[in-house]
Amino acid sequence: MPPVHCATANRRLFNDCDATILDQLRAGHLAGSRQLKLACGLSEFPREIFDLADTLEVLDLSGNALTALPDDLPRLRKLRILFASNNPFTELPDVLGECSQLSMVGFKANRIRTVSGRALPPQLRWLILTDNAIETLLPEIGRCTQRQKLMLAGNRLRSLPDEMAACTRLELLRLAANDLRDLPDWLMRLPRLLWLASYAGNPFCEATETAALADTRIAEIPWNRLELQQMLGEGASGVIYHLSCEAARRER
Repeated sequence: MPPVHCATANRRLFNDCDATILDQLRAGHLAGSRQLKLACGLSEFPREIFDLADTLEVLDLSGNALTALPDDLPRLRKLRILFASNNPFTELPDVLGECSQLSMVGFKANRIRTVSGRALPPQLRWLILTDNAIETLLPEIGRCTQRQKLMLAGNRLRSLPDEMAACTRLELLRLAANDLRDLPDWLMRLPRLLWLASYAGNPFCEATETAALADTRIAEIPWNRLELQQMLGEGASGVIYHLSCEAARRER
C-alpha cells in the first residue's frame, strides 16, 4: 500500500476539504498504510486513524488547528515519527512519552511554552521545537540519552540545564534567536557534537556581532530595496530564497 499523502473530510473536523481519503479510511481501503499526512484545518484528532494502529509508522499532522492529542495515542504501537508543526499547541503533549517506538518528534511553529519530562519518549532521537515560546527546559530533558538532534532556535531560553551534559549522543544543536546569556562549558565536551549549527541572535553574541559589523566594509542595503525571487531550498531552519539587489545597485 503506497503512503497516504492527505486525508480530508468529516465536516465536524475539517473545513472546506475533500472527503475522499477519509472515506477510504472508513471503508478499510487504507488498511496496511505506513504513512499518513493530514493538513486540512483539523481541530480534533480523527479517531479513524486508529484503524491503522497495527501498521502506521509516520504521522504528519502539520498545518492544522490541533491543541491536544488523544490519551490513547500509544495504540499506534508502531509509530516512529510524528510531526505536528504549525498548530496552536501550548505544551508538548505528555502522551508522547508513552509511545514506546517514537523516535522523531516535530512541533515547530506552535505556541509551546512548557516541555514536561513526561512528554519525552524513551527512544527519542530527534526533537524539533523551533519557533515556539519555550522559556525553560526541565532537568528531565537530560534523560533523553539517545537524542542525536535537538532544534531549539526561535524560543525564549535563558539557559540550558546542566543535566543535558548526559546527552552524550547529541550530534546537532540549534540555539539561534533565544535569550541565552552564555554557552555552558559542558556543551563543548559532548563527544559526538559535530554541529553547533547556530547560536546567533542571543544576548551573549551581541558584542561579537557588533564588532564584526564594525569591521565589515559591505554597504548596508535597506530591506525594502530587496526583491524576493525563487526559493533555493528549505530545511529545519526555514526556507532560503534568492534575493535581487538590483534597485540598490542602480542607486549606487
